[in-house]
Amino acid sequence: MHNILAGYDGSASAQVAVRFAKNLAEKEGARLHVLAVVSPPDWGKLAYELPELLETEKRHCQDLITELKGMLGVSAVTVQYEMVVGHPAKELVLYAERHNIDHVVVGHRGRTAFDRWLLGSIARQVIAYAPCSVTIVRDRPGVAKEHR
Repeated sequence: MHNILAGYDGSASAQVAVRFAKNLAEKEGARLHVLAVVSPPDWGKLAYELPELLETEKRHCQDLITELKGMLGVSAVTVQYEMVVGHPAKELVLYAERHNIDHVVVGHRGRTAFDRWLLGSIARQVIAYAPCSVTIVRDRPGVAKEHR
């Protein structure tokens, strides 16, 4: 295994996923790629608001990456951070294809039975279309037991 990709959106589940991916990269001697995806603004907004909204989202995403760099600290693992605009699942799959990713790690926020049933649309789509193995990491251990 040479390249591991973690999706990051600043959520607790994404933080857990990135830590998991970093630990896996350390064990495997792999490079860690962290991809933050900025979702385009709601197209129902007035046209003149779109560029400003997108720039605000990009700045927020860049702040999240800066925060993540501090959280991960210094490591023997080489980490490559990138930010793109698009749909998270689609961009994670495209990135995995373009960068010869061997393993994708994404977080899952399964707080309700409905959430667990859905698995999360992003996680489900990444599993369905990724060209490699995918690991879904929960933000809270034992969450499935709480809802049985």
